[in-house]
Amino acid sequence: AHTLICFSCSDASSNWACLKPVKCGENENHCVTTYVGVGLGGKSGQSISKGCSPICPSAGINLGIAAASVYCCDSFLCNISGSSGLRASSTLLALGVLVSFFYVLRARE
Repeated sequence: AHTLICFSCSDASSNWACLKPVKCGENENHCVTTYVGVGLGGKSGQSISKGCSPICPSAGINLGIAAASVYCCDSFLCNISGSSGLRASSTLLALGVLVSFFYVLRARE
C-alpha cells in the first residue's frame, strides 16, 4: 500500500502558508482543504486548513457575506489549491458594507 502525501496547515490566512507536505497515516486515504471566508462591515478575512483525513467530507455553503467549503481528493499533493472555487459573493459583500455604512450613519443622528 502506498502512503498518501498531502499539504498541511491550520487556520492560515493565505494559501501560501499551506504548502507544507506531510505523510498521511495508514488509514488516511484523503487530502482535505477547508476554506472559510467572511466579509462584513468593510472587513473581510479567510481561513484555510489542509491535511489528511480518513473520510471525504466534501461540502460547501455560500451565504453571500460568508462562504465555507470542504474540498476532498485522494492523489499525491492534490490539495494544492486554496479552495474548491467557493467564495463569498463580492456583490453581496459590497451590499453588506453599504448596509453597515448606512446603519452607522443613522446611529449617529
